[in-house]
Amino acid sequence: MPLGTWLKAATSATALVLAIAGPATAATAASGESSTAQAAAVTLRYDDSGAAGWEAAIAAGVASWNTNVSNVHLVEAAPGTTAEIVIVATTGWPQATLGPVRPGRQVRVELGSQAVDQGYDKTRIAAHELGHSLGLPDTKPGPCSQLMSGSSAGTACTNATPNATERSRVQSAYASAVTALAPAAGRTLVDAP
Repeated sequence: MPLGTWLKAATSATALVLAIAGPATAATAASGESSTAQAAAVTLRYDDSGAAGWEAAIAAGVASWNTNVSNVHLVEAAPGTTAEIVIVATTGWPQATLGPVRPGRQVRVELGSQAVDQGYDKTRIAAHELGHSLGLPDTKPGPCSQLMSGSSAGTACTNATPNATERSRVQSAYASAVTALAPAAGRTLVDAP
């Protein structure tokens, strides 16, 4: 069969498959998105009802993670539902249970005002503590460019974005449904300098 005839047949077959599949599948196929990749993301719910005064910082920290990783997605838990990440405000130093937390399991994040009183950025604190819940340990001492360097980067550091290595580690931790069923580590990390 000549190449031109083969290409015409392949194009016609593709058009027929998309027409039979329907507009939603055709739009997904045309945009190049993989519905399998979208379905593979692990959704984790967080409850910040006990974190008065930290709402904006939590929302910014969640947005930072949701923007930078695709294998896990953080959403606010509906009132009365169980959340995998429970976030509370405390008077001590920030601390969190080391994950990676899995659906149906639970970790705790304590956003401590002692760090804020000493000049640390609230959004960086929230994003850093969420990073612990997603399985990242501290990388102290470290530069401001490392979100998980925490307080060792100093009070002038306001970076709330995970770097490439941190993003890669979280992507790997939530890479498949099989790993999503593994237990969380469960150690509490206190982020005092």
